[in-house]
Amino acid sequence: MNAPHFPVMLPQVLAALDPKPNEVFIDGTLGAGGYASAILKREPRQLFGFDRDLSAFDLWKDLYGAPPKNLCFCHAPFGTMVDTLLAKGIRNVDGIVLDLGVSSMQLDQEHRGFSFGKDGPLDMRMDQSQGITAAEVVNNFDQGAIADILWHFGEERKSRQIAKAIVERRLEKPFRSTLELADLIRRVVHQRPGTKIDPATRSFQGLRIFVNDELGELGRALMAAETLLDDGGRLVVVSFHSLEDRIVKRFLKDRNGKMDMGSRHLPVAAAAGPKQQTFRALSTKVIKPSLAECEQNPRSRSAVMRAAVRVRNSTKHSRLES
Repeated sequence: MNAPHFPVMLPQVLAALDPKPNEVFIDGTLGAGGYASAILKREPRQLFGFDRDLSAFDLWKDLYGAPPKNLCFCHAPFGTMVDTLLAKGIRNVDGIVLDLGVSSMQLDQEHRGFSFGKDGPLDMRMDQSQGITAAEVVNNFDQGAIADILWHFGEERKSRQIAKAIVERRLEKPFRSTLELADLIRRVVHQRPGTKIDPATRSFQGLRIFVNDELGELGRALMAAETLLDDGGRLVVVSFHSLEDRIVKRFLKDRNGKMDMGSRHLPVAAAAGPKQQTFRALSTKVIKPSLAECEQNPRSRSAVMRAAVRVRNSTKHSRLES
């Protein structure tokens, strides 16, 4: 059975990750298993597949059957990679791949509340077993906090007007569904002539990023990669919007010994970083999908990839495996 999505830039990801037999890898965003299944074909010693969404593990079984012995499911955010692997006796790995943002399968499931094009509960949590929902944000947060979320995480220029309209509307009745919120936003932000971008796009992005603490998780994951990757280990990150890519770009520049500055999104500890080189970028420019891929899979059009190799100045750590 084929996966219900196209793994974005799969050939480029595999080329940068360069998986070899007997190596250990982390797929930080298992999703529908596109990257993980391709890595497993290279016969790694172990692959740890992380996902906050429990349904990803059931989806794997539906698509590929019983997981092989060298695949270990980890129901956890990828920012917890260090603690999760230490608990399993793993101190170092050879490669880590992160496919950021929301997956195609999550967007297509209206009950998850990610899509403004389908009516569903206003949820947006990647892990529906914990955390606050988008409905709780728009129904309970004050106007200033909502505006800040839409501005900082959605880069929505009309964040204050939208927040004001949300607060006024919720006095009549609370928001329950995605279309209720999307329709209100569309009345505030009119679609620009000649553009296909829905006026609700940025606001939904901002709420989703806030609800899931996606930028904080990314910062923690990058620091975890620095800790876990062995000398010569490869880090590959696929981003889908400028906020994510800006964090990855700044992190790699800093770790290449060229930058000491922080970021409003990247945690201070990550931005400060060591002064010695810990990563060597594989390319000075972002890698983008081919025109053919964008035509086959329109959702890949906004994707960019950055890849780097871990550089350790000290003796390699030995692996401790259970």
